[in-house]
Amino acid sequence: MTLKTVLLGACSVLAMAGMASAETLTIATVNNGDMIRMQKLTDDFTKKNPGIDVKWVTLEENVLRQKVTTDVATKGGQYDVMTIGIYEAPIWGKQGWLAPLDKLSADKDYDAEDLLPPVRSGLTVDGKLYAAPFYAESSMVMYRKDLFEKAGLKMPDAPTWDFIKEAADKITDKSKEVYGICLRGKAGWGENIAFLSAMSNSFGASWFDEQWKPQFDQPEWKKTLQFYVDLMKKDGPPGASSNGFNENLALFQTGKCGMWIDATVAASFVTNPKESKVADQVGFALAPDNGLGKRGNWLWSWNLAIPAGSKKVEAAEKFIAWATSKDYLKLVAEKDGWANVPPGTRTSLYANADYQKAAPFAKMTLDSINSADPKHPSVKPVPYEGVQYVAIPEFQGIGTAVGQQFSAALAGQTTVDQALKTAQTLTEREMKKAGYPKK
Repeated sequence: MTLKTVLLGACSVLAMAGMASAETLTIATVNNGDMIRMQKLTDDFTKKNPGIDVKWVTLEENVLRQKVTTDVATKGGQYDVMTIGIYEAPIWGKQGWLAPLDKLSADKDYDAEDLLPPVRSGLTVDGKLYAAPFYAESSMVMYRKDLFEKAGLKMPDAPTWDFIKEAADKITDKSKEVYGICLRGKAGWGENIAFLSAMSNSFGASWFDEQWKPQFDQPEWKKTLQFYVDLMKKDGPPGASSNGFNENLALFQTGKCGMWIDATVAASFVTNPKESKVADQVGFALAPDNGLGKRGNWLWSWNLAIPAGSKKVEAAEKFIAWATSKDYLKLVAEKDGWANVPPGTRTSLYANADYQKAAPFAKMTLDSINSADPKHPSVKPVPYEGVQYVAIPEFQGIGTAVGQQFSAALAGQTTVDQALKTAQTLTEREMKKAGYPKK
């Protein structure tokens, strides 16, 4: 055996030992554009952190929620990093299901103080950060300026629902497959219920009164759901009851929606000429109101968190630090331009002149996020927090069941009255089973 052979063999053994010692992080995430971009940039993380590999599990929103909820509740250990919402983070943190991100909070380079206060507050329990925001959003109106000009309309910065209906009626041209408005119809507590709950706040409705009695039998919910169904049937696209965020994004980008009221994070996609046929014609406005002091906009963030039972906490926290850092924003800007960086998480981003210049939607996004008030979501006093959700563990199941009823009403499979009656009955039953009102 030659010396060269011995050295090669030794190198091979060392390489195999290195491979064996590498930690693989399994990361569950949603199939939204910003997360897809993060996956494409993973090489930057693995180069900076030799010995850590990354395996992605990318899922549709409703499926992701089901799988991560089951895994974290049973301590299944299937995932090392989970993408969760601002709804789950404080609830799961209180239940001890998540590892606190103490190193991030203390890291001066990470600068947790730079996180936007409404977002950081929503992810903190008893002074501890339990998830780091990857992007945050409110909701707003995105509209076609060319169609508005053609119809002789001018979008106010702060429109009413009556104006939205008037504009949708004038813009709709079904013979050309142009629909006045696109709104979420797909059933799910984070799909149609996110939109309709935020909308209902502006109509004076609420999920519960101060004694935790469901409110679907009240006139404010009837007005909300009837307005929504009538508007969508007259001016919405066919099959709207199956459309969520991604489906409506595709419709808007292909020029089939005159208006779309949805997540502010969509702004970078609809104004990107590589992805959107109408990129140079998009305008923005605040979510609509009804003159009652509440707009129909929500507050949401997609965040990265570590399940409490993880055996790879140190490596997982390194990944989260990378993906939610200021340097990650710079990396995306270098690759895809400042307009495409994940929005809504850091104060410094909105003070950045390059971002302000590249993102015409920046100010409207920040104004929308800052105007959402999770602690006082409704016109009437309520016993819960959360704008487009109710921050109690039972809401996932109840919200999805109610969403199925509202989706069925949109599809014409049931009436608005029957959908509300069923929503009232099932919510009363589930809240009673859960022991509300709590003593």
